Amino acid sequence: MSRIFGAVCQNGYVVRDIRAAMDHWIKVMGVGPWFFIEEVKTDYFRHRGAASDVRMSIALANSGDLQIELIQQTNDAPSMYREFLDAGHEGLQHMSYWTRDYQGLYDRALELGYRVGHEGQIGGELGRFAYFDTQGHPGTVVEISDISGNKGRFFEHIKRAAADWDGAEPIRPVR
Repeated sequence: MSRIFGAVCQNGYVVRDIRAAMDHWIKVMGVGPWFFIEEVKTDYFRHRGAASDVRMSIALANSGDLQIELIQQTNDAPSMYREFLDAGHEGLQHMSYWTRDYQGLYDRALELGYRVGHEGQIGGELGRFAYFDTQGHPGTVVEISDISGNKGRFFEHIKRAAADWDGAEPIRPVR
């Protein structure tokens, strides 16, 4: 438990081949089903304060209470994902903390000296997220994510699907 952000809710893995990563998690780890968004549509995305036209695919599944996120950036736009890959890394890139008081937690992090590496929004104001530039070693980026809207309900759906998953339909496209 983080004394600043609360409980870790998600581990985010940046991968070069999202389909191979899902296959590994399904066959080796037994985790699924995966909710796969091939072309994520962001309302906006900023990297180090500048607009960036990042393109990415995302897959989400749960293992118990922990959500696993797989991210494959599909272009070369500036992002912390691209920086991670360009540094020769692949795998765990961030840990995400979820909140229903996004602005309060965001402001608190900035007051404590955290700096935003990249941030964006998906599906309206209640879909905001920010990654703070906290990478002391690979896998230690802190993300905060607003779950007070549709995203939170979607995450609950993913968790329920995983609890009863029998191995059928291991990859479920989200449109």
